[in-house]
Amino acid sequence: MQLEKTANGTGAAGPVKSAARALDLLDEIAANGPGTQLQLSNRLSIPKSSLHALLRTMTDRGWLQTDPTGSVYQLGIHSLVVSSAYLAGDPVLSRAAAVMDEIAAATEETVNLGRLTGAHVIYTAKRESVHPLRMHSPVGRQLPAYSTALGRAVLSEHPKAVREALVPDDIAPITASTTTDRDAVLAIIDKAETLGYAAESDESCIGVRCFGVALPFARPAIDGISVAVPMSRLDGGREDLIIETLLSVKARLSMEQGHSNIR
Repeated sequence: MQLEKTANGTGAAGPVKSAARALDLLDEIAANGPGTQLQLSNRLSIPKSSLHALLRTMTDRGWLQTDPTGSVYQLGIHSLVVSSAYLAGDPVLSRAAAVMDEIAAATEETVNLGRLTGAHVIYTAKRESVHPLRMHSPVGRQLPAYSTALGRAVLSEHPKAVREALVPDDIAPITASTTTDRDAVLAIIDKAETLGYAAESDESCIGVRCFGVALPFARPAIDGISVAVPMSRLDGGREDLIIETLLSVKARLSMEQGHSNIR
């Protein structure tokens, strides 16, 4: 079957404008929160007249919903249905579940599973700390990979050219302590390659130190696990315990993965 040529003479179909706008709208609300029609129009640079029909359609289908006033749009229940189906069908989540439980039991701290997507990490699963004071890191949260322990650990498994492409010249700080010098960040990722793990303090959450390793489920790795602990609890050798636990799990999984590849 011959593909129908597009206006530029190629056989590849271009993006559907209305579909792209609908996806942009979901991404915008997910990243920056609810908004009125005017606010969303300004944030997305979409004319109000074009946005009106799109908002009505997505609200009717459950992708969006409004507040009691009917003027502020937020994600709807169907967004949860689709995201839950994604999590239920993701093979890495099922493979990593027991590992997360093991790390959580050994450290008694918050354990996060995350995936590299472009230059960002999206957190896909979590085990809460047993302590009242814990890190706030909801599933679905997206952070720059180069500013997190988990993301740096995963990036360290990629070729240097890839790392350099994913770390921007201008790094926007998450906190006042985020490393924003590009060369310094690349050096931190290089060090993570040597150590087998990455760590950061205060860079993604004030008062919290994080330790991360990449998971050897793919080559190069795209998934990783991190442990987040308030620095007030890092005493009596707890930092060494966390690092040793993560490296031990990573080594075991790498060996199991190697055996699986041989078979």
